[in-house]
Amino acid sequence: MTEYNLETGRPPADVAVTRLASIVARERVGRAGAIKIIHGYGSSGVGGRIRVEARRWLAAEKARGRIRAFIPGEEFSIFSAETRALLERFPEVRRDRDLERSNGGVTVVVF
Repeated sequence: MTEYNLETGRPPADVAVTRLASIVARERVGRAGAIKIIHGYGSSGVGGRIRVEARRWLAAEKARGRIRAFIPGEEFSIFSAETRALLERFPEVRRDRDLERSNGGVTVVVF
């Protein structure tokens, strides 16, 4: 699963979401099964804006049918139905280092 870091260069949230939109469009055309987005989780107490805006954008894309699902890192676990469905389609995802880590700084996007 390819990873993309939206935090690179510490962009404002709107720039990060624009970057996310470009990544998702490119990967959708390229027929990716799933990608992992690194957006951070705001551990400083003042951040987390990229995570919030990215997930809001992904929810809208899912509602429009442009992505199949997105799995917040906190739910990237075999106890999540979305994760189990992803693992059935792509068993190699079992080797992902964030599986079962409840990492709020990542989100998996499923096409």
